[in-house]
Amino acid sequence: ALEPLSVGLAIGVASALTGYLSHPRFYCSYVECCPRAGQRLNATALKAQLDNRLFGQHLAKDVVLKAVLGFSNNPSPKKPLMLSLHGWAGTGKNFLSQILAEQVHPAGLRSKFVHLFLATLHFPHHDQVKLYKEQLQNWIRGNVSACPSSVFIFDEMDKMHPGVIDAIKPFLDYYEEVDGVSYRKAIFIFLSNAGGDLINKAALDFWTSGKRREDIQLKDLEPLLSVGVFNNKNSGLWHSSIIDRNLIDYFVPFLPLEEKHVKMCVRAEMIARGYAVDEKIVQEVADEMTYFPKDQRIYSDKGCKTVQAKLDIHEDL
Repeated sequence: ALEPLSVGLAIGVASALTGYLSHPRFYCSYVECCPRAGQRLNATALKAQLDNRLFGQHLAKDVVLKAVLGFSNNPSPKKPLMLSLHGWAGTGKNFLSQILAEQVHPAGLRSKFVHLFLATLHFPHHDQVKLYKEQLQNWIRGNVSACPSSVFIFDEMDKMHPGVIDAIKPFLDYYEEVDGVSYRKAIFIFLSNAGGDLINKAALDFWTSGKRREDIQLKDLEPLLSVGVFNNKNSGLWHSSIIDRNLIDYFVPFLPLEEKHVKMCVRAEMIARGYAVDEKIVQEVADEMTYFPKDQRIYSDKGCKTVQAKLDIHEDL
């Protein structure tokens, strides 16, 4: 027979062990958990990631850094954070959204709390807009109920059928709760090529007038973007109530990339592959890109989009 003291000691150890194993900090080291209420982003880490991985986008880095940190540090935001990123392909919109997602949820796009929607994949048929709107509302409601700080990324907004995205308007508005669920801690990000031509023209005008690229400010582009996207029939935000109700916090412009930025992308890719940076190859890859205007070759017309593929050729050689 066991002595009463031994039994008591065993029960005590078991209770302590159970308490330790069930502690959120221990549990969440093995299973992904939604961030705790009041948990803030690491400002230093986010800034370092943007500085080291996103090239030629002083405006986007500055706006997003301030917007996200201000939102994270606010214990009681009045609405979800809503960012709309605009610019030509290859300028860094997807990259920035991935960096932001990783800072909120370390698993990034692999996180069960980060949700990526592609217009051509998830909402392909024009005659099913009503169904898509219902599905989208149910999906967002369920995921925010599970994790208030969920991140939703909508890519290819310029290919989204008009009207679909208006389904999320109630979740973006200034409501304490919608059907018992608060959406005020969630982050919504739109990615779109719409407005890219307006941004490129403004950047070229600055260059032509002899002004520095870094002198371009948000106020020079944001009004053009909001009006241009709202009136663009090839945009998922065409005549959208989300714009009409001023629910997008920032229209973030991504400037066209110059040759020096393309070279920065090549160097970063070589380092990521574990190679020593070879400036001869960096220059060769940059020379293989196409630029506009054709007679002046100022901006890469694909940004850094094809850098990886072009570097693969040099790797084979």
